[in-house]
Amino acid sequence: MHIHILGICGTFMGGIALLARQAGFTVTGCDANVYPPMSTQLVEQGVALIEGYSPDQLAMQPDLFVVGNAISRGNPLLEAILDQGLPYTSGPQWLADNILRGKWVLAVAGTHGKTTTSSLLAWILEDAGLAPGFLIGGVPSNFGISARLTDTPFFVVEADEYDTAFCDKRSKFVHYRPRTAILNNLEFDHADIFPDLAAIETQFHHLVRTIPRHGRIIANGSEESLRRVIGRGCWSELEWFGGEGEWDVSADDGRSPASFSLKGEALASCELPLTGQHNRLNALAALAAARHVGVTPATAAQALTRFAGVKRRLEARGMVNDITVYDDFAHHPTAIATTVAGLRRRVGKRRILAVLEPRSNTMKLGVMKDQLLASLAETDLVYCYTAGLGWDAAAALAPMGTHARCFERLEDLVATVAAEARHGDQVLVMSNGGFRGVHDKILDALRRGKRT
Repeated sequence: MHIHILGICGTFMGGIALLARQAGFTVTGCDANVYPPMSTQLVEQGVALIEGYSPDQLAMQPDLFVVGNAISRGNPLLEAILDQGLPYTSGPQWLADNILRGKWVLAVAGTHGKTTTSSLLAWILEDAGLAPGFLIGGVPSNFGISARLTDTPFFVVEADEYDTAFCDKRSKFVHYRPRTAILNNLEFDHADIFPDLAAIETQFHHLVRTIPRHGRIIANGSEESLRRVIGRGCWSELEWFGGEGEWDVSADDGRSPASFSLKGEALASCELPLTGQHNRLNALAALAAARHVGVTPATAAQALTRFAGVKRRLEARGMVNDITVYDDFAHHPTAIATTVAGLRRRVGKRRILAVLEPRSNTMKLGVMKDQLLASLAETDLVYCYTAGLGWDAAAALAPMGTHARCFERLEDLVATVAAEARHGDQVLVMSNGGFRGVHDKILDALRRGKRT
């Protein structure tokens, strides 16, 4: 069977393509912009990529079009599909019908930390010999790929609350019907589709309604929003972590190992490769979820020591003259603040130069602009790329004075960063897109400067 995927280079739809290939489907796809890491994975897996959405693609005569949620009415290829009455479905629906049916699904939901926690959980199960399939919105370094299909019962999925498709405005995760669900946290986000936090809480409530009686929810007890969600009804086993929950982990003081406990009883401890209290909570949630499928906390803790991280999650892309350039997916102010804090703990008093692209739909709308300044408080210099931004980032960052500057031209931003970076600096690039390859551009500019 031949499927053609619209919006194939998004992390989710690219993962769908990889799973379909592994399941024996013929897969092609198209996207407006093709960029790594997803484009690299797809080409390596033999998936043919087409730039743009020309209706000429109908000539391939696929059996089914799988439409990503980035595709809106007015898209020329989508309009041609609708005009000719050709078969189509959404990515989440295709996943539910072709991959998840009959599986023990472990879903990780939340505003922040989904990719890291999903990767931690998949790795714990892998290290324990359970060989899970997975679909993750990033590339776990332990696996080197964002999606995998296996013949075991277990499947880990990053469960996004974003809408499903142009024709289905429910959150993606309502299609997955998990037996184990992590509810990591819940803040307002996706301002382009949700009017307020209450609307997102309703979608999480819908997810809770799909979990079976003998399924289990692992929820963050420090999040009042999640307590409100559970308060609207819960029909499954429920375990809280963090806050005053039964699951707890020791605080990250930069020296002590992570110690995991349940109802006050210490169960395991380990040296966690990830820094920051948020990552200790991510690990705790993954450990608690793995216990639901029979992995002991002691076994899970040992696996955690061998976790190799996730690409684009504080990933070091290169070093020139002791200046390190990092890539991170952070785009929501809370995620930006958490990422900066994690790097600050790692590098101490070294300067952090933040290079930011406010690219997500929520950030483009300016909904979070008043929170941006505080999220960057632990940085030393900020370089903000503002091309196409519909609000005044310079005004939002004005209290930082000369420590923050905005750039309409990427070339000017790169040149300024390279000129001002000095020995020992940490250049932290944050964007939820490809950022026009700015990481390599900065590294190249630093190399040129070094030669001169």
